[in-house]
Amino acid sequence: MPTGFGFPFLVVDETGGVGQPRDTDHELRGKIVQVLLTKPGERVNLPAFGCGLLDLAFDPNNSIMAAAVEFTIGQALTRWLGDELVVAGVEVRADGEALTVELAYIRRRDLARRAVRVTFR
Repeated sequence: MPTGFGFPFLVVDETGGVGQPRDTDHELRGKIVQVLLTKPGERVNLPAFGCGLLDLAFDPNNSIMAAAVEFTIGQALTRWLGDELVVAGVEVRADGEALTVELAYIRRRDLARRAVRVTFR
């Protein structure tokens, strides 16, 4: 039986109650994006949640920053989603004004390999 709120949040399900999480690829991808884009301290009940990727928007876009981001993302995903996925690899590319994060992961439920790409400009 799933616990917690679904993402995206379902205000009312077919029974008139609060919707529960669905176990889909879309659900897990949404959780990954939440970890990537949430700034630590932003959530009142989980002040350490997230990795603060958006805080780097105005930092120098170079290989040193990319390596630091790879480490930060890997640690945050392992901490917050480690029971649902295994981080297989994180690659961060700095290209001009764009920063591209490519994450390869293995879903623990069925050992399926998946990937997520997020680009910031």
